[in-house]
Amino acid sequence: MNPKNRNRGLKSLLEVLFVSTRLGLTSFGGPIAHLGYFHEEYVRRRKWIDEKSYADLVALCQFLPGPASSQVGIGIGVMRAGVLGGITSFIGFTLPSVIALILFALILKEFNVGEAGWIHGLKIVAVAVVAHAILGMAQKLAPDLKRKAIALFALVATLLWQTAYIQVGVILLAAFMGYLIYKQNKENEDSRIQFPLTRRFGVLCLTLFFGLLILLPILRGVTSWNWMALFDSFYRAGSLVFGGGHVVLPLLEREFVPTGWLSKEAFLAGYGAAQAVPGPLFTFAAYLGTVMNGWQGGLLATFAIFLPAFLLILGTLPFWDSLRRNPKIKGALMGVNAAVVGILIAAFYEPIWTSSILAPIDFAFAAILFSMLVHWKLPPWVIVITGAIGGSLITLF
Repeated sequence: MNPKNRNRGLKSLLEVLFVSTRLGLTSFGGPIAHLGYFHEEYVRRRKWIDEKSYADLVALCQFLPGPASSQVGIGIGVMRAGVLGGITSFIGFTLPSVIALILFALILKEFNVGEAGWIHGLKIVAVAVVAHAILGMAQKLAPDLKRKAIALFALVATLLWQTAYIQVGVILLAAFMGYLIYKQNKENEDSRIQFPLTRRFGVLCLTLFFGLLILLPILRGVTSWNWMALFDSFYRAGSLVFGGGHVVLPLLEREFVPTGWLSKEAFLAGYGAAQAVPGPLFTFAAYLGTVMNGWQGGLLATFAIFLPAFLLILGTLPFWDSLRRNPKIKGALMGVNAAVVGILIAAFYEPIWTSSILAPIDFAFAAILFSMLVHWKLPPWVIVITGAIGGSLITLF
C-alpha cells in the first residue's frame, strides 16, 4: 500500500474513533435520539453522508433485526473508512456504556439485590421506560387495524406460552401474514446509496450469520460448556430483535431468568440502570454477562449480541438497492414490526409489571416517573436517579 494512502486511512480511522467515542459518551435517550445525534454530527456538521443516503441507511437498519442506531453508526464508518471504519465506529459508540454497565454489575454483586430499596426503584423505572417505548412503537409500527390485529395475536401468544421458541414462531408467522396482506404496497424509491463492499463479501457475512444461528444451538446441545450456552443465548437474542433495543428484554429474560441463571430482581435492576448510560441499549448484555460470569462474561455477551448486527449490516449493504424496492419484503417486515409491539406488551406485563408494581405507592411512583419522561421530557439519567432515590424512600413507608 502506498504510504500516503496508508496515512490517509489511519487518519480516517482515528477520526471515526474520535467522533464515535464522543457520541458514545453523550448520546442519551434511546435509538431515535441516537439517530438525531448522528444526523447532526455526520450529515450537518461533518457532511460525511448526504441527506438521502442517510435516510436510506436508516431505512436499511430499521429493516434488519438488531440495534438500529448501532448499525447506522457501523454503516457510516464503513462508508468513511471501509470495514475497519465500521468496527472502529462501533467500538467508539459502544465501549463507554459497556464499561459503565460492567462496573455496575460488579458493584451490584456485592449487594443483596432482592432487599435493596434503590433496586426496587430501578425496577419501577423499567415500568415507565417500557411503557413509553410501547406507546411510541405502537403508533409507528401498528397504525392500522390489520397491524393492530397482528400485534394482538403476538401479545396473546407470547403471554400464554412464554418460551423463546414461541417468540420465534410468532415473528415468522407475522412475517408471512405481513407478506400476504401488504405485498401489493408500492412506494417510489429514487435515491441510491453505495458502499465499498463487494457482493461476495456480503454473501460471506450472511452465510456466517445464518450458519452460526443454526450451528450454535447444536454445539450447545452436544457440549456442557457454560460459555457456549452463554454465547448461543446472546447471539440468538441479537439475531431475532426487530423494532429496537427494548424488544431484546423479553428474549433475554426468557433465556436467563426461568433457567435460574439470574434472578428477576437482578435482571430488572440492570435494565433500569441501562437507561442511565449513553449509547445502545443492547449493552444491557454486558451487565447480564458480568452478573453471570464476571467481566469476561460481560465482554463475551457484548460480542455475541452485537455480532449478528455486524454480519447483517455488512452482508446486506451490497444488496440494499434491490432489496429496498421489493414490496413483498417490505410487507413481511411490516408484519414483523407489528408483532414486535405485541411481544413488548407481553413483556411489559410479565416480568416487568408483576415484579415491580406490588402496591398502590409503586403505581403512583411509576406514574410520576412516566410523566417526567413523557410529558416533562426530562433526560433518562434524571429518571433513573429519581427512581433509585424514590425506591429507597418507598421502603421506609
